[in-house]
Amino acid sequence: MLNQIKGLHHVTSLASSASRNNAFFTDALGLRRVKKTVNFDAPDVYHLYYGDAQGTPGSVMTYFPFPQAARGRPGTGEVGRTSFSVPEGSLDAWADRLSTFETAGLSRDTRFGQDRVLFDGPDGDAFALIATRDDERAPWTGNGVNEDMAIRGFHSADMRLRDAGASAELLRFMGYEETGKDGDVTRFEVPGGNGADAIDIETLPGAAHAAQGAGSVHHIAFAVENRARQLEVREALIDTGHAVTPVIDRDYFWAIYFRTPGGVLFEVATNEPGFDIDEDTAHLGEALKLPSQHAHLRDKLERILEPIQ
Repeated sequence: MLNQIKGLHHVTSLASSASRNNAFFTDALGLRRVKKTVNFDAPDVYHLYYGDAQGTPGSVMTYFPFPQAARGRPGTGEVGRTSFSVPEGSLDAWADRLSTFETAGLSRDTRFGQDRVLFDGPDGDAFALIATRDDERAPWTGNGVNEDMAIRGFHSADMRLRDAGASAELLRFMGYEETGKDGDVTRFEVPGGNGADAIDIETLPGAAHAAQGAGSVHHIAFAVENRARQLEVREALIDTGHAVTPVIDRDYFWAIYFRTPGGVLFEVATNEPGFDIDEDTAHLGEALKLPSQHAHLRDKLERILEPIQ
């Protein structure tokens, strides 16, 4: 069993409009845009990162906004909902705030004894705010959301699967422990994690398979401290039969990827070097930053990429 993984690093999804996506995460949810860059494989598409003041692993939601992309179809074989941790006692304020932004899909429920506000993003992306006790992570409060309610980072991600067996075994191998069941949902948590510690598996044996599009999660990334720990994880996964990519330099972290038995794409990402490697912390996310292989495209990209504030 692995002990290098310390919870979620980031969650990456697809969108249909960069400006609408940016407004939702910075204005409605009050997160900081910590990086404005481009998709390594499609440089005419942004890669936008939102999180806390430094883009701390475990707080960062990222997006590839493909202009006018068709919506995805929810189903199995995907991450169906991404949940953020907020302080206990703040859900009424959040429900009021999200209503003022005309947020779709607002509802309330309880899972594993924790109260939640459920809501949809601009492309039908499914989110939750979970009232969490004693989450000591420092929030970003620069966008009009006060400290008493501000998002602390991720709480968990939901995997929707027809059969949970093989994916549950994989999570156990990755260091997660089963900590409870609530209906058809099983929770797994990594001990001693970074706060973004939980994965919920929802078993839906009769549901159709998801079709990816705007509003779909592309992949979820798990955090390791550094490249040495990442190589240990990579070797262990390969030894157990997983097809794992070589290490890929993503400028702000190093990444490896593999497909889970349930169809969800997993990444293991390093906490190093971080988002301040090419920008001062006070100005994260303001300028368009380009990977070196696309630097020669700057003039063209600045003309064609959708303007965002």
